[in-house]
Amino acid sequence: MLTRRGLLAAAGQLAAAGVLAACGTRLPGGVLGGGGGDAAVLTARPGAGPAGASGGLATVPGTHPLGLVARRDPLVHVPPTGTPDAALPLVVTLHGAGGDAEAGLSLLRPLADERGLLLLAPASRRPTWDAVRGRYGPDAALVDRALARVFAAFTVDVGRVAVAGFSDGASYALGLGLANGELFRRVVAFSPGFVPPGTPRVGTPRVFVSHGDADDVLPIDRTSREIVPDLRDDGYEVTYREFAGPHAVPADVVREAVDWLG
Repeated sequence: MLTRRGLLAAAGQLAAAGVLAACGTRLPGGVLGGGGGDAAVLTARPGAGPAGASGGLATVPGTHPLGLVARRDPLVHVPPTGTPDAALPLVVTLHGAGGDAEAGLSLLRPLADERGLLLLAPASRRPTWDAVRGRYGPDAALVDRALARVFAAFTVDVGRVAVAGFSDGASYALGLGLANGELFRRVVAFSPGFVPPGTPRVGTPRVFVSHGDADDVLPIDRTSREIVPDLRDDGYEVTYREFAGPHAVPADVVREAVDWLG
């Protein structure tokens, strides 16, 4: 089991087998989250196909840096069946607090090659995502730039663009997904803590939420068991999966989520 525990400043990892885990963020006073705003709204959209040149982005199968920033550069993972001209489903996958782009990829990469998923894994500028700590800002802007780069280099199936994340990344995925429902048709939130306050909402993406009933980082009673009914009350179609276990993503839940993505 790959694990991240503790608060933001003490996030770490332990290796074992079978599931993935990452840390949640508790802000002072036990309050999760911060502000929202129009900075959550992304402008990048899939086009008719590659714009001829990839701008230096490798498009062969494998994992490649985007070359957008010198520190904590986003990564793209191209499945073996992927080519610039083949219409690929795209999943933006977001790491938990203390993680990086590689940690974001680790959520779905084991199944990406099997299912032909193009993965984009940004990395937060600070130890966790901006709207988790305060307001949408540089992280959302980098996600937008990364998407524009990928859309220019690959033909992406416009109806199969999704965003996924774990822990703080799940909270951020919910924020970006609800704010950009015309881009992200589906949102996967593995053990989220909250929906960032003030998030504008556009469209009606479908949502998949999973959470362990023994989670002691982001306890289920104060997170998903409140988030899911609220989303349903707001008219969203939510698939909810509770499992017996801690702050983690069991392999069978990952597979269920990927099946749900179609």
